[in-house]
Amino acid sequence: MTASGKQQWEAVIGLEIHVQLKTDSKLFSGSATAYGAEPNSQVSWLDAALPGTLPVVNEQAIRYAVRFGLAVDARINRETVFARKNYFYPDLPKGYQISQMDRPIVEGGHIMISLPDGSQKRIGLTRAHLEEDAGKSIHDIYPQYSAIDLNRAGTPLIEVVSEPDMRSAAEAVAYMRQVYTLVTHLGICDGNLQEGSFRCDANVSVRPAGSQTLGTRTELKNINSFRFVERAIKHEIARQIRVLEAGGRIVQETRLYDADKDETRAMRSKEAANDYRYFPDPDLLPVHVSAALIDAEKAQLPELPQEKINRYTQSWGLKSAEARILAEDAAASAVFESCVAAMQHPQPVLAARWLLGEVSALLNRDGLDWPALPVAPVRLAGLLDAVASDTISHKTGKTVLEKMWDHADVTAAEIIEREGLAQMSDSQALAELVDKVLADNPKQVADYRSGNDKLFNFFVGQVMKATRGTAHPAELKTLLEDKLNT
Repeated sequence: MTASGKQQWEAVIGLEIHVQLKTDSKLFSGSATAYGAEPNSQVSWLDAALPGTLPVVNEQAIRYAVRFGLAVDARINRETVFARKNYFYPDLPKGYQISQMDRPIVEGGHIMISLPDGSQKRIGLTRAHLEEDAGKSIHDIYPQYSAIDLNRAGTPLIEVVSEPDMRSAAEAVAYMRQVYTLVTHLGICDGNLQEGSFRCDANVSVRPAGSQTLGTRTELKNINSFRFVERAIKHEIARQIRVLEAGGRIVQETRLYDADKDETRAMRSKEAANDYRYFPDPDLLPVHVSAALIDAEKAQLPELPQEKINRYTQSWGLKSAEARILAEDAAASAVFESCVAAMQHPQPVLAARWLLGEVSALLNRDGLDWPALPVAPVRLAGLLDAVASDTISHKTGKTVLEKMWDHADVTAAEIIEREGLAQMSDSQALAELVDKVLADNPKQVADYRSGNDKLFNFFVGQVMKATRGTAHPAELKTLLEDKLNT
């Protein structure tokens, strides 16, 4: 709900999220889909729209779309039809895009999002349909011309269309993140935002609070950042309210978000479905999705993020925030699970706190993501075992982790042994060191016994210095307390 002057306004938001499917070849040709190839090096005759070429459906794309539909509790259409969506653009060689209009492969379903107050909200899905991506126009190579790279033309996408159930930019971002988390966990999308594997269009309108009539919507096109989606929607809501309160009207149009200027600007008038002249593609027969295929994909469904969160909190004792961070990142949860499984005496809470603390700090320092973690989970497990068993202290563990980070082939046990980092297990030797430190510092001992309690840390530091940090903290504390207070 947004207030401006005396009028209360309500935003109505729906997202169309384009999910690039993680297939080796394109939706209707055998061309590769690898990112970063030389321009126009992954283009078949079909992708280039040479006359006489015929499309053949990529079965893996069908399977991935079915898997998504099952995960969101949607209806899988047993007969699904491809259509031609007609429009002219230089990077669309055929003059039409093969998409779906009637009888998309997935209809209905829902996504649950978490709100800041801890409650959950159900966001309905209208559909998720298969379609091919267009190529890419490049405007900054030649001063007088635009260049066309058709490598991306024909890449398989599912377009996930939500109902207009979101009422704020924050809800839209929460929904987008949930879809991202889902498709990466399902293994159907690599989730690389920088490479355009996951991007969205946002449909935004406003209406007077309490009204049930939808306002005129605008579409914010091709946004591939969670932060930019939130900023773009906030800006567009504010812009529409200003226009309406000034007595103007909202024009149905497509707008672009300029992140540098933090503003949206008109791109073109928004087309309606009939402007695209959809009709069934005569080169593609209806696809019949068998019960066997659906059952096979159902068997492929992994444990979904919310199920992981429940297991991490209820069975493994993690706090809700820790569980959510790990469960919603497919790569992080894989490292976490592998680490716990490899520990001699599994301690999930200890593993979670190290991964979200010390390990995450080093990843952030080096600009790395979880898939690029330089220390194998089994080696991390060895370090955690050493900490859990009191072989080394937490502080020494951080030192060992940094050494492992730079030498990934070395184990924690090897570093601990080579550098003598194991905590002292000889109580008599530790007691003798404490006696020596107290004997060497009689004035500090007298001051402590006169009431200067802060000197206790001085004695701890002296013993730790003498033992190179290997004295057992709890045992050292007990010894010092006994001897200083006697």
